[in-house]
Amino acid sequence: MGGDAIVATAWRLAEAEGWAGVTARRLAERADVDLGALYERFADREAVVAAVAVRGFADLAAALTGARVSVDRPDEVWPAVMAAYLDFAYAHPEIYDAMFAHTPDLTLGAEQVPETVAAAFGELRAALTASAAAQADDTLAELGWSLLHGMVMLTRGGRLRPEAQEQREQLLGNHLFSPR
Repeated sequence: MGGDAIVATAWRLAEAEGWAGVTARRLAERADVDLGALYERFADREAVVAAVAVRGFADLAAALTGARVSVDRPDEVWPAVMAAYLDFAYAHPEIYDAMFAHTPDLTLGAEQVPETVAAAFGELRAALTASAAAQADDTLAELGWSLLHGMVMLTRGGRLRPEAQEQREQLLGNHLFSPR
C-alpha cells in the first residue's frame, strides 16, 4: 500500500474516531500494512498527520476554486468562496485541526510555504480581489482568512450564539469585503 492510501486511511480514521484514535498500530492494521512498512513511508505519527494536513489544504483549495469559478458576478465570488471554506471546515473538523492545530510548520510564515497552503491562500486572495473591486493584497487575504478561521474555531467551541450564525456569515460574506 502506498503513501496516498495510508494518508486516506488516516483521514478516514481521524474523521471517525478523532486524532487520538490514529495510532501507528491502528493505522497499520486499518491500512493492511505492517508497522515496518508504515514507518518506511512515514517517520512517525506526526508525519502522517502532516501528510493528511497537506491533503486537507489541497482539498480545501479545490473546494475554494470550485466555488470561485461557479459564480458569474464579481460580487458573488467572496460569499461563495467563504461558504465553501466554512463548509469544508465544519464538514471535516478533525482534518481542519490537522491543518491548523497539529502542524505548525504548514504556514504562510514558513521559509518554504507548502504548495497546497499557498494554493488555498491564493484562492482566498483571488476571491477578495474579485469581490473588493480593488486590488487585494496579501494582508487583506490574511485578514479574510483570519476572520474565517476565527469564526470556525469560535463556532466549533460553542463560544458564539448559534442563532446568529447565519447573520455572521451574511455580514462577513456580503458586507465586510464588499466595495463601498
